[in-house]
Amino acid sequence: MAPTGRAALLAALGSLPVGIWEPGWTGLLAVNAPLAVACACDYALAAPVRTLGLTRSGDTSVRLGETADVTLTVTNPSRRPLRARLRDAWPPSSWTPGTETEASRHRLTIPAGERRRVTTRLRPTRRGDRQADRVTVRSYGPLGLFTRQGTHKVPWTVRVLPPFTSRKHLPSKLARLRELDGRTSVLTRGEGTEFDSLRAYVPGDDTRSIDWRATARQSEVAVRTWRPERDRHLLLVLDTGRTSAGRVGDAPRLDASMDAALLLAALASRAGDRVDLLAYDRRVRALVQGRASGDLLPSLVNAMALLEPELVETDTRGLTAAALRTAPRRSLIVLLTTLDATPVEEGLLPVLSRLTQRHTILLASVADPHVAAMGQGRGDVDAVYEAAAAAQAQTERDRTAEQLRRRGVTVVDATPEELAPALADAYLALKSAGRL
Repeated sequence: MAPTGRAALLAALGSLPVGIWEPGWTGLLAVNAPLAVACACDYALAAPVRTLGLTRSGDTSVRLGETADVTLTVTNPSRRPLRARLRDAWPPSSWTPGTETEASRHRLTIPAGERRRVTTRLRPTRRGDRQADRVTVRSYGPLGLFTRQGTHKVPWTVRVLPPFTSRKHLPSKLARLRELDGRTSVLTRGEGTEFDSLRAYVPGDDTRSIDWRATARQSEVAVRTWRPERDRHLLLVLDTGRTSAGRVGDAPRLDASMDAALLLAALASRAGDRVDLLAYDRRVRALVQGRASGDLLPSLVNAMALLEPELVETDTRGLTAAALRTAPRRSLIVLLTTLDATPVEEGLLPVLSRLTQRHTILLASVADPHVAAMGQGRGDVDAVYEAAAAAQAQTERDRTAEQLRRRGVTVVDATPEELAPALADAYLALKSAGRL
């Protein structure tokens, strides 16, 4: 009942309220017998709350940035109709800021012995598991003077998966892969071991590809073309140490690394290669091994959903040992880590030879676009100093990358938006060159 309706009722009963239990007119203190009787009747006619039956159904997973619907079924077993307000509580990161009140509160009217459903729409702002909190139900009497209130625990978990925004690049990378595999009219010669066909020699071809026997049988020089080798092994290594916690834009570097890893995994599995995942800082945080092509991406996104940057220095020796255990035979190891000078020079370089002796190494790092923007600054003293600092930082980063390249490591250094396609291109380049 609206406040004005309650005021009219009180006037008709010949009394005035002397206190308000809480804002919202959920209860009143009265001073005469008729009003006390009305309040008592209102309380008695309110449907009980603790006997309600509540069950959940709906989505159990959602990609970050999308919506998930969780349905709450409320059963009223009493003989009185339920007029109620319901709050379905979830962690604050389950909604976009400012939308929680509207999304989590519902009005209910359930006749005696019947059930109704209400749907809470979540839009999580962070990865990981979001678990339902309490369901609070406030039952009103027909006059709206008094209420019954109770809470229920109705467990439910929604796993928030990485968004995989780089999926949009997959069709173009698959088209390039089909060219490498010889499934289009474009023939690409590589140095793999899977023979494809012969074609006429053109200036610039590697003379080592000439097939002298075929040349002797015809009037022109013939060269071999090769299909890129299939069934290679890729190990994606995510560094989850403190450097992965640095924010670039609105997200930590780890999120951009995971997005790039997902695109590469999708591309490599379509190329017929086997893909595993290792996440490490001072211990193994996630390990995905031996998944079939159809089960690979679901396994990866489920493992990545729970990963968070750890504010500890990465144990590079432990990471190297874990990578060698996970990839005992020759593989392409993709390190998604930092290019900062100190972690690389003091941590990675001393143990890098253990990896390069047996494996092909590709290192991918997330660059901060703000540094490039600072480097363009001019006009006043502050802008010039910022430009000088940005230039110094970039020079140091380039020097670190060159140190790695001299040791046989392929380096990809790109902004979050460009990292995933750049990493995929580097993989295709290695594949076309027969280096996997």
